[in-house]
Amino acid sequence: MNRTERPHKKLIVWQEAMELVSLVYHLCIDFPTDEKFGMISQMKRAAVSVPSNIAEGVARKSNKETIQFFYISLGSLSELDTLNTLAKNLNFTDENKFNDLDEKINRVSALLNGLIEKRKTLTLNILMLTFLNPLIPSFLHHLYV
Repeated sequence: MNRTERPHKKLIVWQEAMELVSLVYHLCIDFPTDEKFGMISQMKRAAVSVPSNIAEGVARKSNKETIQFFYISLGSLSELDTLNTLAKNLNFTDENKFNDLDEKINRVSALLNGLIEKRKTLTLNILMLTFLNPLIPSFLHHLYV
């Protein structure tokens, strides 16, 4: 499979999450150097976790596993939101940079929540079909539950 054919790269949420990582890396340039192993490191790890877990989730076999990785990404977004607020409160960043990152966090979070709900609906539909029609092949059930 060609690298450009990876399914996660087609997702808008993954693309937006990659932009979020770039925003965080640029934001951290202006932080105090004594935060290199503190807040800077924590923010970068949380940011990188978002698209990484989206990609890993998409690569999983079952819908249940995919959704779990999407939830991990949401957790990392919440962590990043907290760190962004701390950075503003400690005057490590200005209002404009804070708002830019805050907007991107909210955008990725909304896209991810939408994708989770879509996947949950798919799982529910497959379960209902399986219950109503026992002739549905078991391999389909395995893929979505």
